Amino acid sequence: MDTIVARKMRATLEPVHAMVYFAPEALDAWGRLFPYRSMGYFASRSAPMGAVGPSVVTAAFYNFAPAAVARAVPAVWEHADPATVLTARGAAADAALVRLLGEGVIGSPEMAWAATTAERAARACPVEGRPLFGGHADLPWPERPHLRLWHAVTLLREFRGDGHVASLLSAGLSGIEAVASYAATGDEFDAAFYRRSRGWGEEAWASAEEALVRRGWLADGALTEAGLAAREHIEATTDRLAMAPWFAIGEDDADRLRQTVRPWSRAIVAAGGLGF
Repeated sequence: MDTIVARKMRATLEPVHAMVYFAPEALDAWGRLFPYRSMGYFASRSAPMGAVGPSVVTAAFYNFAPAAVARAVPAVWEHADPATVLTARGAAADAALVRLLGEGVIGSPEMAWAATTAERAARACPVEGRPLFGGHADLPWPERPHLRLWHAVTLLREFRGDGHVASLLSAGLSGIEAVASYAATGDEFDAAFYRRSRGWGEEAWASAEEALVRRGWLADGALTEAGLAAREHIEATTDRLAMAPWFAIGEDDADRLRQTVRPWSRAIVAAGGLGF
C-alpha cells in the first residue's frame, strides 16, 4: 500500500474532527465555561492528558507560542476540570454533527459501518511516542455511531499529528519555524493567519523567516526549491509514520471509508463547519 493513502485519509477525515473547533455548539460551551472562548481550544484538546501545565501543552501542540499557551493554561483548570471539558466537548460534537449532517445520515447503515471501520483503524495505532494520541486513546468510546466515528477520527488525527511533530523535530525545525515554513507553502491560510492564530509576535515571526532564509528554504516570502523539497520530505515522513491504521484495515476498507466519509466532510465544509 502506497503511503500516500495516509495523506488522502487525512484530507477526507479531518473535517469530521476539526469542525468541533469552529462549531457554534462548541464555542457556546466554551463561553459558558471560560472567560474567553479561545481558552476552549487549549482546554479541550489537552484535557485527555489531564490538568497539565503550559509546558506540556506547548510541547504537545508544538507550533503555538509559549506565551499564548501560558495565557490559557493552567488557568483553564480553575474554571473547569478535564472531565467537565470533555463532557462539554462530546456534547458539542454530538449536536454539531446532527445539525451539519442531518438525522438521515446520522442513523444510516453507512454511518454505522464507517464508525466500526474507523474504530478498527484507530485501535490498531501504537501508542509509543504519541502523547496526544495516548491521552485520547484512554478515553471511553462513545456508543452512538456518529460519535464513535468522531472519536475514531480524533484519535487518527492526533496519531498523525504526533508523528508529524516527530518529523518536524527530525528536520530540525522549531515550532515557529515549522508553522512559518508551512505558511509559506500557501496551503489553506496565509502567513498572517498562522502567526495570529498561533500567538506569535511580528518580531519572532520575522526572526523565524530569517532562519529559514539562512537555511535556503525561503526567499522573497516564498519557499525555494530546497524548501519545497524539505517540506515534502516532512509530509512524506509523516505519511509513513501514519500508516499503521491503514495497514490494519487494508486498502479496500480504507478506500471504502474514504468514499463513505467524503460527502459528509464536504457537507461540513460547505455548511461553514470549519469556519470558512
